[in-house]
Amino acid sequence: MDENSQWLARIAAWAKELGFSQIGVAGVDLSSSEPGLLRWLEQGFHGQMHYMAAHGLKRARPAELVPGTVSVITARMDYLPQDTPPGWQEREWQRLKNPQEAIISVYARGRDYHKVLRARLQKLAERMAQELGPFGHRAFTDSAPVLEAELARRSGQGWRGKHSLVLNREAGSTFFLGEIYVDMPLAPTDPVTVHCGSCTACIDACPTGAIVGPLHVDARRCISYLTIEYGGSIPEELRPLMANRIYGCDDCQLACPWNKFAQPSVLADFDVRPGMQDVGLAELFAWDEATFLRRTEGSPIRRIGHEKWLRNIAVALGNALRSAGDAATAQAIAATLDTRRDDASELVREHVQWALAQSLLLNR
Repeated sequence: MDENSQWLARIAAWAKELGFSQIGVAGVDLSSSEPGLLRWLEQGFHGQMHYMAAHGLKRARPAELVPGTVSVITARMDYLPQDTPPGWQEREWQRLKNPQEAIISVYARGRDYHKVLRARLQKLAERMAQELGPFGHRAFTDSAPVLEAELARRSGQGWRGKHSLVLNREAGSTFFLGEIYVDMPLAPTDPVTVHCGSCTACIDACPTGAIVGPLHVDARRCISYLTIEYGGSIPEELRPLMANRIYGCDDCQLACPWNKFAQPSVLADFDVRPGMQDVGLAELFAWDEATFLRRTEGSPIRRIGHEKWLRNIAVALGNALRSAGDAATAQAIAATLDTRRDDASELVREHVQWALAQSLLLNR
């Protein structure tokens, strides 16, 4: 084992102590990814994520983002809650069959991953500095113009699935990615081969058809984008397709055969918080802003704010109302919606009015 491999093995061991699952190294020449990034932006697939366009090609140029960078250490961390049972995908599919249950993406049911990964990446860098001597570095976790998935692919964390997420043969796609830009030369780790074959399960499962082709996602149709990033009125033609998903969407991952190998996290940070699973839409719709802020403290959900939270739940309640099987259920859902009919937010009022109108469709 050469000296570079020895150091990488030591770094990987330190990373494992911090809860990371794998470490890799990528170079900084991502020029071959620039045409694809530009085409995606030109097609407008980024929607309201204006920061994607504002940073331009800096995403594909690590040495421009952090001058002096010559290598990128990549890391991944599994996020399924520690008590996740076998067959977790089927359990999540079942949630969609209960229209009045609120579905929050699995990754968001615990602590904010930005906080967890960034702190632990920094600790890893500090440990490296103790052993290797001072060096220039900067850690990122979905927090800067970084081509995370591409860096992960190039460094052997996995391959890009047709849904564009990184897939690993031993861990599926249920993991977070992080990076440390460093000014020390490290030999890149080898990428892995693609193992999707002719499978199109993720494309077929997308409720809104947002995966317009292998590796091509139109964020404007993606439920994760609509419920988290998008700040306006959700297009009416997409609202029925959102069902009871109020924060994010896991369908492409639930459908992926590789996620039968998904691994629970070794950290308690990603365990489910109260109110984030097995909870009704009506209960969450009743939260005032103070309650929302208190219950989502330290959670990634807090970033969308109370107004979008209510907007999303109103859509889900409208879908539940349209599918109500009896008059009593429909009346109860309508009564819940009626509590926000005169909400101070025009955005919330508009979505509540649409939701209440779904009772008319029920009676047709």
